[in-house]
Amino acid sequence: MKILKKIGGLLLVVFIVAQFFGPEKNEGDLTSVAAFFEETNPPDDVKMLLKNACIDCHSDSTRYPWYSQITPINYWMADHVKHGSKHLNLSKWNDYDDKRKDHKLEELIEMVEAREMPLDSYTWAHSEAKLSQEQIDAMVAWAKMARLNYVFLKEPQ
Repeated sequence: MKILKKIGGLLLVVFIVAQFFGPEKNEGDLTSVAAFFEETNPPDDVKMLLKNACIDCHSDSTRYPWYSQITPINYWMADHVKHGSKHLNLSKWNDYDDKRKDHKLEELIEMVEAREMPLDSYTWAHSEAKLSQEQIDAMVAWAKMARLNYVFLKEPQ
């Protein structure tokens, strides 16, 4: 019994000390996605969907809820954001060439239609990010229209 108390006390100390350390935060300015919005011109309803369901993990501007201050949750969230912005970073939209922009929009369509994005683990805590079929349809229709800007550029003249 004494050993269990010692182990429990040690784990408590480690947990408390761990709270003083955490990963680097992804707290850029939301204006970093302005080029993406300007170029793809989403309607207001889709723009709001993108802000609520995509930007936290797919840009350089993440909104952090209160529980993101707790270790190890903060590391788990940082890993999700890192992976999300590795696959698509709307803040880096101008760094993509036209072929890659088209491909990213194509992937967005596929992931949203398959309901693989936004992740369930995100929508549990952000109910506004859970997309209805009507919202999915609106986002897909917009992305298909936005792709037209890049599809014609890829075809040989």
